[in-house]
Amino acid sequence: MSGDRTLLLVLFEMILLVLLGPLLTGIIQKLKARLQSRQGAGVIQPYYDLIKLLNKGTVQADTASGFYRSIPVLVLVATVAAGALIPVVRAGPPAFPLGDALMLLGLLSLARFLTAVSALDAGGAFGGMGASREMTIAPLVEPVLMMVVFSVALSAGTTELGALEAHRGSSWILSWNAADFLGLAAMLVLLPAETGRIPVDNPDTHLELTMLHEGMLLEHSGPGLGCMMLASHTRQIVTLGLAAALFFPIGPVDTGATGFLLGAGAFVVKILVLAVYLALVESSYAKLRLFQVPQYLGIGFVCALMALALRIL
Repeated sequence: MSGDRTLLLVLFEMILLVLLGPLLTGIIQKLKARLQSRQGAGVIQPYYDLIKLLNKGTVQADTASGFYRSIPVLVLVATVAAGALIPVVRAGPPAFPLGDALMLLGLLSLARFLTAVSALDAGGAFGGMGASREMTIAPLVEPVLMMVVFSVALSAGTTELGALEAHRGSSWILSWNAADFLGLAAMLVLLPAETGRIPVDNPDTHLELTMLHEGMLLEHSGPGLGCMMLASHTRQIVTLGLAAALFFPIGPVDTGATGFLLGAGAFVVKILVLAVYLALVESSYAKLRLFQVPQYLGIGFVCALMALALRIL
C-alpha cells in the first residue's frame, strides 16, 4: 500500500527520536521553570550534559561484575530499538515486519529490567532501594499499558502502530466513543509514571526518600551514565509517541515530500501538546508517597479495564 514505510524511513524515524529526546526533556524543564516563575536552563542543556558525561572517565564499584559495564549500552540499544516501532512522519505499516506495540512495551520493560539489574549489581544501598521501588511500580504500569493498547487495537484489528494510525484515518476524532475517552484517560494517568515524573517520581532530585529511577543511576558515571541518560530521554519521547499514535493519529499516508513535511509537523505538535501536559502536571501536584502511588495508578487501571470491556461488549 502507498502508506508502507521503507526500512530506510524507519531507521530515519528511529534516529530522529533519539536526537530529539534530549530536546524534549529540555523543553519540559523550561516549561516547568516558566510555570514556577523561574528562568530555568536552556532547552539544549540536556545535550551539554550528555557531551560532558561522554568526555568523563568511568568509576566503577569494586563489587560490580564484568557485565555491569555493558548494561548501559544494552539499555540504550533496547530503548532505541523500541523507537523504531513508532511512526513519526508517515502512517502505515513498515515494509519489513519489525514488531508492534506489544514488542515496544517489551523492549521498554527489558530496558527497565536491565537498569534494575545494574543497580543491584553495584551493591549500593541507594541503587538497591531504587531498583526495588522501580520494580514495585512497574507491575502496576506495564499491564495497564497493554490493556490500553488492546482497547485501541480491537477497533483496528492490529497492534502495529503504523497500520493502526492508517486504519483510523483523518476522521478519527469523529469516530471517538466512550472506550476511546476512557483509554485516553488511562494513558494520561500512566504517562507521568512511565516517564518517571511527578506525582509518581521526581527526575530533578536525588533525595533517598523520593527517588525511584534516579536511585538506580547513582552508581553509573562517565559514558555509562551518558548512555543511561540518553536512554531515559529516548524512552520519554517513545512513550509520548506511543500515546500520540494510539489516540491522535494525525498525519498523511502519501509518500510525497509534502506529506513527509506535514507528517513531521503533526508529530512535533502532538509531542509538544503532551509535553505541556507533563509540565502542567508536574507544576500543579506534589509527589505522592510511595504507598499512595498504587491508589493513583489504580485510576488508570479502572479506566483501561472499562475501555477494554466496552470494546469487547
